[in-house]
Amino acid sequence: MHEMEFARGWRGAAWMTVALALALGLAGCKMKAGGPGDGKDGAANAAAEAVPVEVAPVTRKTIAASYSGTAPLDARGQAQVVSKTSGIALQVLVDIGQHVTAGQTLVRIDRDRASLQVSQASSQVNKLEANYRRSLQLAEQKMVSANDVDQLRFDLANARDQLRMAQLELSYGNVVAPISGVVASRDIKPGNFVQINSPIFTIVDTSRLEATLNVPEREIEKIKPGQPVDLSVDALPGRTFTGTVDRVSPVVDAGSGTFRVVLAFGGDTALQPGMFGRLRIRYDQRADARVIPREALLEDEGDPAVFVVRNGKAVRVAVQLGYDDGPWVEVRAGLKDGDRVVVAGKAALRDGSAVKVLAATPAAASSTPASAQAAQ
Repeated sequence: MHEMEFARGWRGAAWMTVALALALGLAGCKMKAGGPGDGKDGAANAAAEAVPVEVAPVTRKTIAASYSGTAPLDARGQAQVVSKTSGIALQVLVDIGQHVTAGQTLVRIDRDRASLQVSQASSQVNKLEANYRRSLQLAEQKMVSANDVDQLRFDLANARDQLRMAQLELSYGNVVAPISGVVASRDIKPGNFVQINSPIFTIVDTSRLEATLNVPEREIEKIKPGQPVDLSVDALPGRTFTGTVDRVSPVVDAGSGTFRVVLAFGGDTALQPGMFGRLRIRYDQRADARVIPREALLEDEGDPAVFVVRNGKAVRVAVQLGYDDGPWVEVRAGLKDGDRVVVAGKAALRDGSAVKVLAATPAAASSTPASAQAAQ
């Protein structure tokens, strides 16, 4: 009996020893976790969790309101040159790419037959003129009737018309340019037989190019003739050309809900008909507007908003936008001058996220920084 009691006491003492050891171990762990170095480690962890971002300040600049669209460039004028007579092409005086002026001779066609017809008609006119003069003298002497004189007058007039017709046919031997411009195509060679009314050249007038936009009817009160237009073409990257609104249709198409706007460009030989143009009509301008880079806008489906850095944290701020001008957008409400908006690293942010502002590079002002692309 005493032995059993002794065994129970020994086992109880052993369990108490184990429990005390566990308690002392937990206490030691707590003391280590709350030791002197704990503050530094927490700060380091917080810094490691901060999202790196790049920012841009809210600034003021002149901003323009505009309407943008795309359209191909068309020549102001284009003409197909046709022959008004038939014959052999003796000379072809111009080729593709050459500039010609209105009235300039392009082709000379064999006119031997027409020249002979002019000679015959001229002889007939001379003969009838002599007969008519004699008839007038005889009429004064009452030797011919008035009817004979009238007949001779009629025959002379008819002969003169025949002479003019023959001279006109002879002139068709020189095919001339109907407009000034550049030869775009040639369908004739020396020695070819030319058919009447067959096209042999195409001339385009490149002194002024035009582009036509079909603009939604909501813009009809904003776009007026004379407004400035900016043009860029894919074939000439990095260059911007200026033009004006030339004509505005006052009628809205009922089917499409658009109206036609014709834009004119001229004076630059680099532009060619058929080039694809990206067009921007500047119909209003506001000076000293509060603006931010377009890339600062959040790309979600909610109302327009940006992240503003305040006290080391990203704060989502709703904004009211105004004019939109290329890489810049106007902010009517929600921000003040000097606010720093996040332009790179937005995708990793939430409202209240800790941020680490990186130094901006010169390229950051004009394009999306590399860090923004990495973060997004």
